[in-house]
Amino acid sequence: MLVLAGSSGRVESARCDVLAGLGATAASYRWFGEAVDLVPLESFEDALSVLHERCDRLVVMGTSRGAEAALLLGAMHEEIDAVVAISAPHVVWAALSTDRPQRSSWTRGGEPLSFVPYDDGWEPDTSPPEYVGMYEQSLETYADRVPAARLPVERISGDVLLVAGGDDRLWPSCDMAEEIVARRSAAGLPTVLVTHPAAGHRVVLPGEQPAPRSHLVHGGTPEADAELGRLVWPHLVGIVGG
Repeated sequence: MLVLAGSSGRVESARCDVLAGLGATAASYRWFGEAVDLVPLESFEDALSVLHERCDRLVVMGTSRGAEAALLLGAMHEEIDAVVAISAPHVVWAALSTDRPQRSSWTRGGEPLSFVPYDDGWEPDTSPPEYVGMYEQSLETYADRVPAARLPVERISGDVLLVAGGDDRLWPSCDMAEEIVARRSAAGLPTVLVTHPAAGHRVVLPGEQPAPRSHLVHGGTPEADAELGRLVWPHLVGIVGG
């Protein structure tokens, strides 16, 4: 399993240890530089190749922007047997940068992928800000950009497990996950979606400790985040076991 964190940039060593307890060979690394900004999708290929050479099955697990990467990689690489996408988006988002004009988070073959920009006119109504409103407003403002920016989830031939918290205050995880499920269903592809109404942006798997507090509002509660992790666990056991 290649385990990708989100924009925190953390190396998910503790999560890899938990997954190793299931019998998985799990690896994680900081997969971007200063920010998620024009990251070449080809930059993941070495890590995928090493795992693929050593293991019978190849799985990519990502959280948040790491889940965006995981779904893109699943669509690109037929050798990926399963994608586990936690708090995943359904579109390519703009780079996490204050530079303007805005640009894509990803490139492939040296070309930027189509993306949905952030609405710079959005203003938070909470302190600290809950960015879920910014993402919702951006999807409305740039609705014409959404079709071209959709992640090509219909091209993922492997299993797809989506995990989303109903109280995610960073972005609308459940809405975006349901859009992925609907598009894959229309293509005749099964998808598993595991949710909990009171969980937030980051799931806590059995054996994990909650992530350190962040300046970002993630929503949820420690109890609900852990309960969502327990609901996900049997599906992870099945994926690791094949």
